Amino acid sequence: MLIKSYSDLFLECGTDEAGRGCLAGPVTAAAIILPESFSNSTLNDSKQLSEKKRFQIRPEIEDKAVCFAFTHIYSNEIDEINILNASMKAMQESILKLSKKPEFIIVDGNRPIFRKLEIKNSLGKIFTQEEIDYLKDIPNKSIIKGDAKYLSIAAASVLAKTYRDDYMDKIHEEYPMYYWKKNKGYPTKEHREAIAKYGPSPYHRKSFKLLPEQLELNFDI
Repeated sequence: MLIKSYSDLFLECGTDEAGRGCLAGPVTAAAIILPESFSNSTLNDSKQLSEKKRFQIRPEIEDKAVCFAFTHIYSNEIDEINILNASMKAMQESILKLSKKPEFIIVDGNRPIFRKLEIKNSLGKIFTQEEIDYLKDIPNKSIIKGDAKYLSIAAASVLAKTYRDDYMDKIHEEYPMYYWKKNKGYPTKEHREAIAKYGPSPYHRKSFKLLPEQLELNFDI
């Protein structure tokens, strides 16, 4: 049974990301505030649920949520600011998109959610000082394996995972040779063999080691 709240405040937000270890596509985060009355006996860390189950429960999560939002940070921005910063930024942006300001935030992991708010980036969203101050004003707690402990983080993990899967399914139609509909951009043997054969696509993360033995790859795409 997942725990409903860490702070006991009504507007407690859970946030999580998906796709951090992928070779292609965005890192995607979601933030969500659930009502105190929310319950779902099957909700769990998205990694513990089948793809079918994740998509089955997403409408219920969204319908019952006080508010929710998700954000993609794309491969070119990941390459510029690195994957850790991109993962954090995706969660930060999602929190800013919520229609209500959280009274408290819980985040999966062991790092502060509002690290490096003033990161120097030329791609993607650049935070204003007002947005930085808004985020810094919200108390928060990082919780190791929080997606397997708290309802709101688990719900955020399901939203992040499913919206990222939607995106990967879409770009699979453009580049079917990489099998993204199946591997979602993760470094499977099949995916890496396709990179070796066809080279990287515009959606691949150029700062990542795309092949086990770094071969000559053509990035002029």
